[in-house]
Amino acid sequence: MYLRRLRHVLSKAGTAWIDDHAQSMGAALSYYTVFSLAPLLLIAISVAGLAFGREAAQGAVVDQLQGLIGQQGARAIQDLLRNVSRPSEGVIATVTGVVVLVIGATSVFAELQDDLNRIWQVSTPRRVSTWWAWLRTRILSIGLILAMGFLLLVSLAASAAFDAFAAWSTSPIAAWEPLVHGINLALSFALTTALFALIYRFMPQATIEWRDVGIGALVTAALFAIGKTLIGLYIGKSALASGFGAAGSLAVLLAWVYYSAQIFLFGAEFTWAYAHAFGSHQERPAAAPADAAARPAVRFR
Repeated sequence: MYLRRLRHVLSKAGTAWIDDHAQSMGAALSYYTVFSLAPLLLIAISVAGLAFGREAAQGAVVDQLQGLIGQQGARAIQDLLRNVSRPSEGVIATVTGVVVLVIGATSVFAELQDDLNRIWQVSTPRRVSTWWAWLRTRILSIGLILAMGFLLLVSLAASAAFDAFAAWSTSPIAAWEPLVHGINLALSFALTTALFALIYRFMPQATIEWRDVGIGALVTAALFAIGKTLIGLYIGKSALASGFGAAGSLAVLLAWVYYSAQIFLFGAEFTWAYAHAFGSHQERPAAAPADAAARPAVRFR
């Protein structure tokens, strides 16, 4: 019974993924992500760096990215972070730099919200002010960026705790490596699931329950864990970087972001399908529309 339900939701999500032109949405999302990546990571690193130092936080991020997109892609992001974090001269230049940094970091979330609204069939009512909608999206984006920084802080704290335990333990470190590695993987999976749940819950302008996004975030995190390995193998085995010459690092980064965006969007479609099949948006025969093929409307939040 459970497998039959899962197949139904996956089939519905796949159909919706095609109908919503997720490939085009992923391309636009990748464009905004590449230009927002450096300021976004810089703010998250700054939050985590309050406790562990900026260098430690940045090193942890670069190490994680190197495992995902290879040395070339990680080096490209490191160069972006170095250029963005370069100090400005003068008060006006500093204030301008901070404003540009925040706008750049939140731009990707604005595109993300548009994509999720499209998936949830949300149309903004006319009574909502354009400026207020823009400001609300930016404030929400900053909150999610701070949440990313907090999750990075938790990850660094856990790593520090594991290192302290290894130093305290009298047993050989090799004996604890499988356990520590497993705990690290479980923690990384839990943090990724939490981040997806926050985005799926708060970014769309629709009424969505936690029980809807919980399953969707869990499935998306699992797909992301599998997908990042396959993407890494593809990038490593293909001649993608060498084929673009000097722009090879950017090509690798774009490819990784694009395929990751497709996984994220499919997870959003899965969340939508689950919510309408078994969650808070479950269709009831009495309220069924005349056109059975029509996707149900979503309440505006």
